[in-house]
Amino acid sequence: MAEEYDLVILGGGTGGYVAAIRASQLGLKTAIVEKGKLGGTCLHKGCIPSKALLRSAEVYATAKHSEDFGVKINGVELDFTKVQSRKDGIVEQLHKGVQHLMKQGKIDVFEGLGRILGPSIFSPMPGTISVEMNNGEENAMLIPKNVIVATGSRPRSLPGLEIDGDYVLSSDEALSLDALPKSIIIVGGGVIGIEWASMLSDFDVEVTVVEYADKIVPTEDHEISKEMQRLMKKKGVKIVTSAKVLPESLETGDGMVTIKAEHKGEEKSFTADKILVSVGRQANVEGIGLENTDIKVEKGFIEVNEFFQTKESHIYAIGDVIGGLQLAHVASHEGITAVEHMANEKPDPIDYSLISKCIYSNPEIASVGITEQEAKEKGYNLKVGKFSFRAIGKALVYGESDGFVKIIADKDSDDILGVHMIGPHVTDMISEAGLAKVLDATPWEIAHTIHPHPSLSEAIGEAALAVDGKAIHS
Repeated sequence: MAEEYDLVILGGGTGGYVAAIRASQLGLKTAIVEKGKLGGTCLHKGCIPSKALLRSAEVYATAKHSEDFGVKINGVELDFTKVQSRKDGIVEQLHKGVQHLMKQGKIDVFEGLGRILGPSIFSPMPGTISVEMNNGEENAMLIPKNVIVATGSRPRSLPGLEIDGDYVLSSDEALSLDALPKSIIIVGGGVIGIEWASMLSDFDVEVTVVEYADKIVPTEDHEISKEMQRLMKKKGVKIVTSAKVLPESLETGDGMVTIKAEHKGEEKSFTADKILVSVGRQANVEGIGLENTDIKVEKGFIEVNEFFQTKESHIYAIGDVIGGLQLAHVASHEGITAVEHMANEKPDPIDYSLISKCIYSNPEIASVGITEQEAKEKGYNLKVGKFSFRAIGKALVYGESDGFVKIIADKDSDDILGVHMIGPHVTDMISEAGLAKVLDATPWEIAHTIHPHPSLSEAIGEAALAVDGKAIHS
């Protein structure tokens, strides 16, 4: 029997379930189709479990250096089984929270694989959803007025370097390790690769990062990347940049894995217990019925307009499946915008230049706006302020004084173009810079916002003063 809805969402990840909640608030009869667990990649295989592991690694690293704080601890040991169980407990608690939100919003959840059907007896337009139920029951048929495709993404692999779950891992398999390896090669020094490098190094794993670009975290400001590379090496992480991994050279056996890479005109060999492949993510566009529609897929991602409509105007797509900034908070706001558009609420398009990005390594990285290099390429006349955490009392109290805050501004208009941070807890501090960008604030306005003392946020105020050469503590 077919059931009618105002909106059916394919995918119950962060983008999908947030869109469902907003639709419920607007009075739309809504259903989610999810083949796995509500919460999707972010909750079960990404943001939350990885940050839980990172926190355990941070505590372990702090405990090993507790004498620096005058606290003597004898025999600090890591119980990785407990680390994993704590992570799983956090994930389960949040999963139950999402399930509660669905019940609270009277949102129907269909557990199974959803596919978009073409024009049929149910609808003259493509969009009817057939759900192959996980429990083996007869397929459900959902007839929506609107559809949101929020099927997310999965780890990308390199051709010839396929994930086997034993020697060669993606982040999915790494999150479920029963025990830590003694050594690991991480292929890819982007956001995910550096988070894992930081975490595993803090867990006493010997880490080597092999990156194709000429620097790690290559999308970040050059000075941020340079500082992160210095601090990763300080932790003992080996970093090799401008290196092209040769998948065909992979050798496994006797509990070890070896692979070669082209580096500076020579072949270099790397050996470890395991390899973690971290070379980005690819959209889940297969098997969901896109071929039954006029929806266009370009370079592996669904094409949408500024309100996330596909070529089928009643079918929207959001999150990782459309590419762009593949971040959970971005997917959520894309979902809200899509729902408000279909409900004629007239939302403003999302300005992606106002979105903060975070890397949860130790130390952390956070940024909003454009880098200094991008600003120069766009022809701006720049002024730049930079302030080190070494001059911030709270950072010294914490014992985490590496890093800095950097503010890039347009000398002609005084507009803030970008804010870039590396150091302690900067992922919690970046929202001040994000708000400054939204409100079109100037460095002067940030500088004259009185920051509490002692606090890490003083670095932002000092960096804003430094833009005009007026920093107090430098």
